[in-house]
Amino acid sequence: MPTPLNDLYFLWYVAEWLIRFAALAVVPLRRSPAAAAGWLLLIFFIPGPGLLLYLLIGRPRFPIARQRRSHEVRPFIADVTQRLEESGAGRDDDEVARFAQSLGRLPCTGGNSVELIDDYDGFIDRLTADIRQAKRTVDILVYIFADDAVGQRLAAELAQAVHRGVRCRVMFDAIGSHRWRRGTLRLLRSAGVEVREALPVRWLRRRDRADMRNHRKLFVIDGAIGYAGSQNLVAKDFRPGVVNRELVARVGGPVVAAMAAVISADWSMEDKGPPLPSPVVIPAAEGGARLQLLPSGADYPLEGFETLLVWQIHRARQRVVLVTPYFVPDEDVIGALRSAATRGVVVDLVVSAVVDQQIVHLAQCSYFEELLVAGIRIHRYRGFLLHAKNASIDGELGVVGSSNVDLRSFQLNEEASLLLYDADAIKRLQAIQGDYIAASDPLQLAAWRTRPRRQKLLENIARIMSPLL
Repeated sequence: MPTPLNDLYFLWYVAEWLIRFAALAVVPLRRSPAAAAGWLLLIFFIPGPGLLLYLLIGRPRFPIARQRRSHEVRPFIADVTQRLEESGAGRDDDEVARFAQSLGRLPCTGGNSVELIDDYDGFIDRLTADIRQAKRTVDILVYIFADDAVGQRLAAELAQAVHRGVRCRVMFDAIGSHRWRRGTLRLLRSAGVEVREALPVRWLRRRDRADMRNHRKLFVIDGAIGYAGSQNLVAKDFRPGVVNRELVARVGGPVVAAMAAVISADWSMEDKGPPLPSPVVIPAAEGGARLQLLPSGADYPLEGFETLLVWQIHRARQRVVLVTPYFVPDEDVIGALRSAATRGVVVDLVVSAVVDQQIVHLAQCSYFEELLVAGIRIHRYRGFLLHAKNASIDGELGVVGSSNVDLRSFQLNEEASLLLYDADAIKRLQAIQGDYIAASDPLQLAAWRTRPRRQKLLENIARIMSPLL
């Protein structure tokens, strides 16, 4: 005889299968096969909790309202691009530059100066000195702005700039800076700095994913000096036992207008009214370097950094060097690297031996054996957390920026990569990468295969989870 409890079990059974069938129709849309398989596996085994997790973090896109605001700032970006092109600074017939512009909407520019800074404290010193000389504006967009000694030093310099009549604005990521959020807000506001949080998490308002973050690190002073790279505004040893090593490019010239445009657009996106970005002035030429800013993220139709990277690895003829602290690639990246190595291209992957995120590290390690078998050289950097993110290909393209070679940077985070086409700048980047390799331990296939079975099991579990990270 049926009972209410039996009816409940039956309804739950039906609901679980409805969830599974619905997942088959919805989950694979605009998602890599690996990510789709990960989500489907989770939902098929535990439909209820899997559905809840998918609703929280499973859709790599912004809400409709955010997408509409992003669309509203496109004319502003288009105007900056047009003025760069009309000034002569943005005209370029290079195939790579044109493709990068189609991905990130910003042109390659000539007439720039570029300096690569791989000294953590040296970057803080240079940025502080530039702020001290600022006459009109200081704009900072960063993932982490802490209220520690580094943040206090920058805030003191910004306070002096405000006192001189300089307009100072800082935007930091709400999750990236969560640990210091209240102190940083208090510190900057007391200095007279305008402050906004990028992608604030408002739990009572609907958002598709709270973990879609603004991971960019861009700094512009007086619209004439710009910085782009991997370094946040926090002490280099803010994690106990871990000291960061970074890489930042300091630039001058027309490319700074592209940086200013991205910062201004992101700033206006967090305004309460319609997004109204601040005007951007095109700086005069001050060097001979050709540079291009490639912004990427969910506001763009393709994964810009990944798309360019995969294309360039497939075209590589001599050498590819990838430097990233977090290497959790998709099938496109793996296929491009293996194909390049098979063609005889020397492929060097530099990762950090120092670990700060254990699950990501295990997922990363799960790829090493197949890469080593393919002939790819893997170097594990000693002593520091090598948090720098950069690449060089055939001595013809260099990349310095905020994007890791992982699914999060490809699909979820707002990132900014500076593309280097200048031979001298690329040589400097290659020299820095050579220093990384010299300070690394090469991973040998035979030794790697002897690692404990328990570690292999944990790596495989983390790899299955990697599309969900």
